[in-house]
Amino acid sequence: MNPDGLRVAVTGAARGTGRLLAEAFVERGAHVFLAARDLAAVEQVAEQLRPRGRGHADAFRCDLAAPDSIRAFGASVADATPQLDVLVNNGALYVEGYDLGDISDEQIAEVMASAGTGTMLVTTQLLPLLRKSSRPDIVNLISACGEVGHHRSHAHPAFYAAKHAQAGFAEILSHRLRREGIRVISLFPPDFVQDGPRTADSDLTAQSVVDCVMFAVGQPRDCFIREFHFEQVQP
Repeated sequence: MNPDGLRVAVTGAARGTGRLLAEAFVERGAHVFLAARDLAAVEQVAEQLRPRGRGHADAFRCDLAAPDSIRAFGASVADATPQLDVLVNNGALYVEGYDLGDISDEQIAEVMASAGTGTMLVTTQLLPLLRKSSRPDIVNLISACGEVGHHRSHAHPAFYAAKHAQAGFAEILSHRLRREGIRVISLFPPDFVQDGPRTADSDLTAQSVVDCVMFAVGQPRDCFIREFHFEQVQP
């Protein structure tokens, strides 16, 4: 893939996998619009990434649980670029818990909003810009928690529910946007680690997830990789 000149938006880009994704695109020459709830943190990431490669990074605030914040983010990106080539829906609030009562009602609502409603609203806001691209991709970092029958994560039931909502949205969007040439690519990784050995008997790493994203968006337009599913070899 040659991302030189591509316009890419990444949510949840202030840390972890979102930051790695932004870094991968910037190093390959893309102009990346980084979004996160903590504006100061994502601005710091953008500042650190600017000298890292041929691309460029701009930072924006976007609270995925707040529709007004999402609309403001969409308007800011539209002011900054006439088109968008890749949207990476990475941001989501993760919480652990076995029992429903392990977290507050407010936290449950926030978890559901960030991954479910937030993904839908960000995509809605940026879809007009994607439609102006000659090679538009929507990438969704979902989770194995969004797979039917999965039960191996320590995530709270609200996170499971939110990821199932995100998966359902991605599935129907893939079907309905395909005729426009917009690819919808979803990844369902199990719980993974940010760093570690990349061997067959090790946990999946964030870098491997990022490599899958870069591989998928780099394919020719006749190659539509709709979903990535992973074997979870560790108990």
